[in-house]
Amino acid sequence: MPTQRVILSLIALLFSGAVLSWCLLTPPLTAESAKPIVAVEKEPRPAPPGMIWIPNGKFLMGSRDGKEDEKPVHAVELSGYWMDATEVTNAMFQQFADATGYVTIAERTPTRDDFARLTDVSLIKDEDLVPGSICFNPKFDREMVKQLRDNQGNVNWPYAVWMLQKGANWRHPHGPESSIADKLNHPAVHIAWPDAVAYCEWSGKRLPTEAEFEYASRGGLQQREYPWGDKLQDSDQWPLNIWQGEFPEEHHVRDGFELTAPVKTFRPNGYGLHDMSGNVWEWCADWYQPEYYSDSPRRDPHGPRDSFDPNEPGLPKRVQRGGSFMCNANYCLGYRCAARMKGEPSSGAFHCGFRCVLSPSEHDAFAKAPAQQTKTTR
Repeated sequence: MPTQRVILSLIALLFSGAVLSWCLLTPPLTAESAKPIVAVEKEPRPAPPGMIWIPNGKFLMGSRDGKEDEKPVHAVELSGYWMDATEVTNAMFQQFADATGYVTIAERTPTRDDFARLTDVSLIKDEDLVPGSICFNPKFDREMVKQLRDNQGNVNWPYAVWMLQKGANWRHPHGPESSIADKLNHPAVHIAWPDAVAYCEWSGKRLPTEAEFEYASRGGLQQREYPWGDKLQDSDQWPLNIWQGEFPEEHHVRDGFELTAPVKTFRPNGYGLHDMSGNVWEWCADWYQPEYYSDSPRRDPHGPRDSFDPNEPGLPKRVQRGGSFMCNANYCLGYRCAARMKGEPSSGAFHCGFRCVLSPSEHDAFAKAPAQQTKTTR
């Protein structure tokens, strides 16, 4: 059982809605043939700026040797769509916020009512009801983390290395004294699922389905472990932004980035998409259920009707994909193509962002979206 100190730290996490379920170490995947996916649908019109056409095709979704929620491997057929070549950047999100006045969840002052179904609100102090979001705690209790990690039944041990950072949000990713002035080409972070959806509605786009994300991340290859193949590295140069070293005690920063990296820093995959593995977790449209693959539709699956996470049954979760700069081999293998993550929708954190997609049938609505009308009147 968690100590009282851990319980209180979890309550602190709830203040920003950030009850997240963290992925644990999984066995290596069995490599399959790198046979390209058959793509036959031609791009119906020129891609919107910053987007890449992902042609329709069939692929094998999931993994045979990964976590249980990645099974079974199943055939999926997808219609073609456009996807943002990168995560939504701070500059892009700033355009949205400036145009609409939108205030993200991390920027809003929470109330006790927000946590009534999650905890005893009498434990919440007035001084803790302030805007903020989740960041890594560099001063985490190493002995506590060791004890929790050694307890094999405690899947939530990573909670002990996070903290509620008052004043942290997309404008101030590490607290009120930090800024994005020199990070406009970095992914926008501390983005909750409703924040991402609001941006999508303004831009005329939408969040990708989980199937669309995995298909796109594979870059035209079948059942490879990473977007570029089965080996994490072919040289001394790292192909993605993740944690190098023993998490959370040591970080060697061999990829050159302790935190987020500018988009397009690393080579794109076969479709021309950047950061489909590493940098920041990315929201998908789907609700999360660990057994969804057992009865998922073959054609254009959109996820289950509702959510269930057996680790936290009372909290609905949305799917997140791609891994982040906090993932590494001893803690989280979320940067694999098949890896699944889930987050409470009102959660934001300093390693969570998103990107958008657009189907051809949605293009007329896209052209009429507020963001596109603003461009035509300039």
